[in-house]
Amino acid sequence: MKYPIAIEPGSETTAFGVAVPDLPGCFSAGDTLDEAIENSKEAIALWIETVLDDGGTIPEPKSLSDHANNPDYSGWIWAVVEVDSTLLDDTSERVNISMPKRILSRIDRYASARGETRSRFLVNAAMDKIMHAGA
Repeated sequence: MKYPIAIEPGSETTAFGVAVPDLPGCFSAGDTLDEAIENSKEAIALWIETVLDDGGTIPEPKSLSDHANNPDYSGWIWAVVEVDSTLLDDTSERVNISMPKRILSRIDRYASARGETRSRFLVNAAMDKIMHAGA
């Protein structure tokens, strides 16, 4: 997936600022133009993950030409960055994991008592751990 980014030129004393017009509130920066572009990819990925984790939807990116004439970005540099499309992929994938049988039994009892499947429990537990770790 490709997103147009607008880059506010930097100087000897200021960083290059980056805005992602299709993703409201998604900003980044870098000391060099290359760094600003690279950092924007991480900002986009984090923005998408946060919105999806909160149950939101991700807007489709518009074309660069749709944004180029926006007066808010007059004098800015335009670029397009590619972001891993698996960030938006909610299809299920079968995985093979190993764990002690006693733990698996506890997971199954816990999930069953709450009307969940083992898979749903493991997904929720993993997301809970990720969200609380700030990763």
